[in-house]
Amino acid sequence: MVGRDTKYTGGFLLMNYIFDVDGTLTPSRGSMDVEFANWFEHFATHNAVYLVTGSDREKTLEQIPKYIYNLCIRVYQCSGNNVWEQDTEIRRNEWMLTDKQHHWLLDKLHDSGFRPKVGNHIDVRPGLTNFSIVGRGCNLEQRYLYRGWDEHKKERETIAKAYNEKFKDSVATVAGETGIDITPIGGGKEQIMKDFEGPITFYGDKTMEGGNDYTLAQAVAKRGGKVIQVESWEDTFNSLQGKENVV
Repeated sequence: MVGRDTKYTGGFLLMNYIFDVDGTLTPSRGSMDVEFANWFEHFATHNAVYLVTGSDREKTLEQIPKYIYNLCIRVYQCSGNNVWEQDTEIRRNEWMLTDKQHHWLLDKLHDSGFRPKVGNHIDVRPGLTNFSIVGRGCNLEQRYLYRGWDEHKKERETIAKAYNEKFKDSVATVAGETGIDITPIGGGKEQIMKDFEGPITFYGDKTMEGGNDYTLAQAVAKRGGKVIQVESWEDTFNSLQGKENVV
């Protein structure tokens, strides 16, 4: 099992708290709220805390303070395809899209009627590729525009479904407010479950079918763990404050 000892001295297993990051601990692509971060520092000091996110380490550290990152037993970057304990890289998956898959995504980008498209549409990470029609360089106004477009057109759901029907070696899921995450079969967030024993509580904002938290949520529920679907970091904060076992 992972990291520091996750048992009480009496032999009872600690609750393992697993948190998605974007939309669960932070605003979408934003930094962690200062009040929440101060509270969460205490929580992570006294509980077994893990993070799992589609983002790479550099982007996560733009959102989560380094001192909180280092309090986590493990951080599963890129949906578990790149794993860190503080400043030590534990493992890395080198899977990448094929040229055929890459060009297929470019065709979907060209076909989309959304404007503007601001660049950096295909972001290659260890074991994961993120695809965004608006582009990862979008500002808040452009992100808001695309979110409205996508809510009306269901563009990301449509693209992800078409990808999954065409390619059988990997899976596309809706991620965050503007992206689609693509991982190899078995390389989604569910893969981290092999590292855990004992009780689990998982917080995520995309636990519904088609979301990039879905497979992990299903795996946690199958294990008998608790899945808490949130709509924002405020939901997470409020839920944690209401827990009896919060120190």
